[in-house]
Amino acid sequence: MDSEHLARMIRRSCEEYVDLPALGFFTDEGWKTHSYREMGEWIDSVARSLIQLGVEVGDRVAIFSPNRAEWTVADLSVAAVGAVSVPIFATSTAAQAAHILSDADVATAFAAGPAERQLLVEATGDRPLRIVTFDEGASGEPWIGAMGDPGRDSVAATELDRRVAVGEADGIASLIYTSGTTGPPKGVMLTHANFAHQSRSVAAHFDVGPGDRSLCFLPLAHVYERTWTAHQLACGSCNYYLENPRDVITALGQVRPTVMVSVPRLYEKIHHAVLNRANNAPTLRRKLFTWGLGVGYKAAEHRRAGRSLGLGFALQHMVADRLILSKIRDVVGGDKKFFSAGGAPLAREIEEFFHAAGLLICQGYGLTESSPMATCNTPSCFRFGSVGKAVPECEVKIGKGDEILVRGPNIMLGYLNLSEETAAVLADGWLHTGDQGRFDDDGFLFITGRIKDLIITSGGKNIAPQQIESAVGRDSMIEQVAVLGDRRRYITALVVPNFEALEDWAAEQDLGASSREELVKRPEVLALIAKRIEAQSVDLAHYERIKKFTLLPRELTIEGGELTPTLKVRRRVVDEHFGVLIEKMYSDKGDEVTA
Repeated sequence: MDSEHLARMIRRSCEEYVDLPALGFFTDEGWKTHSYREMGEWIDSVARSLIQLGVEVGDRVAIFSPNRAEWTVADLSVAAVGAVSVPIFATSTAAQAAHILSDADVATAFAAGPAERQLLVEATGDRPLRIVTFDEGASGEPWIGAMGDPGRDSVAATELDRRVAVGEADGIASLIYTSGTTGPPKGVMLTHANFAHQSRSVAAHFDVGPGDRSLCFLPLAHVYERTWTAHQLACGSCNYYLENPRDVITALGQVRPTVMVSVPRLYEKIHHAVLNRANNAPTLRRKLFTWGLGVGYKAAEHRRAGRSLGLGFALQHMVADRLILSKIRDVVGGDKKFFSAGGAPLAREIEEFFHAAGLLICQGYGLTESSPMATCNTPSCFRFGSVGKAVPECEVKIGKGDEILVRGPNIMLGYLNLSEETAAVLADGWLHTGDQGRFDDDGFLFITGRIKDLIITSGGKNIAPQQIESAVGRDSMIEQVAVLGDRRRYITALVVPNFEALEDWAAEQDLGASSREELVKRPEVLALIAKRIEAQSVDLAHYERIKKFTLLPRELTIEGGELTPTLKVRRRVVDEHFGVLIEKMYSDKGDEVTA
């Protein structure tokens, strides 16, 4: 089947959608686009250059760059010549890149610019590595020039056509390295058929095609955004590339995407910012916001139940939408067919807030090893708090210890060079995810914890930290939470406040603080956060509640190694970086704050 290989999927799109916009990118003059025809010519030109450089079928080619249109063109060019793309997160250190380059036996790499090129040189050491840099070479398509002018070399063109024609669906398309929360990153071998299955699964339930726009801001090195991008370009949508994810709110207003994928953190930040702005508004405006949002909640409840609004309430909702709800949608760039969320739990409260504003977030579940999507909510079938039902052609069941097991055409071939680890996780024909879950009576999956990330207290209680972090993190005054307590008597947490909201509150209280370091030590601030943690913990068991916490004056970061590139907490690194503060929370001598 042509649709089972990435190179043939994209060639078909370029022939079908021709002059429609495919790749969006930001310039000094604003957002510009390349058409599907231009993208196809660009991919073929780079692919011919790779053939001229001697890249063979099965060779591993790394991509080390922030999100750019060139990233996708490089990726699809690698697929066209039958090689294997090896993404490296743009935030990676030289040591992290060195592990991937060595483990995957990479001989050729694309780099964004001089800085990325230099890091790859440091990471490579004495090993030979051909580096092609996007930002060097001839004008126009500079990085093609850097590889040598492919011209219209008939030999390379003929060879390219042959490789695209004979490319096997079961061949490895990409080696994607896990984020390393529980050990060294492992190279997940994903096939063209894996990517094709994901595209079929999205097409079965979501209306995406010509005229749609998606903002590509999650790292393309992660399978979530990568697979979504492949689907966008397979169905005629336009993918807009955001190089700096910190600019996402501005870009949302400029691009005004109609569909989009994200991790929960974006939705949490928008939710917190909107509520904080409303809470600090003048009394009349605050009351209007509360009324309008209340109308939105009621209307959303009617929609979920399939009930008509009725003429009177429909008119009321129209007024609330014009005055309040549409303004919330404007923050994310206007109306959407849907949002998608994955990679971490999203609080039901936030799902309901966005739905009240007329924005549906379809939460899903999966791993790199499942390409990634195994389950999802859809516009026609969703349940807040759940991660949806199994995607087409995929089976999901609950195994021993409540572990979620998955099998289907989305499952990886295995881990590169790790036969024992592969055999352990792909046992009895099922992918053993390491996550725990349960199904409700209607077949919706709910995630309840992660086996390897469980905290086991000294009293023998098994606790899922993500559940606590999600519950406490709902508060608009709290930005980040890292829950701790393995082999300890009770649960503690490192908490990063939402400093924008906290500083506004401190100004209202006339609290003098010259720095964030001083602010987080103020007893009034500690008392405020303690009260808010307690309020968000009412549904937690007594042993799951945070007994003591410490406020941090800075965020946990990817660059500092405390978060994975998908924003998961690396507890081992957090333990190392904040060991002294953590020990104080378990000592009778240190400064302690009790919630």
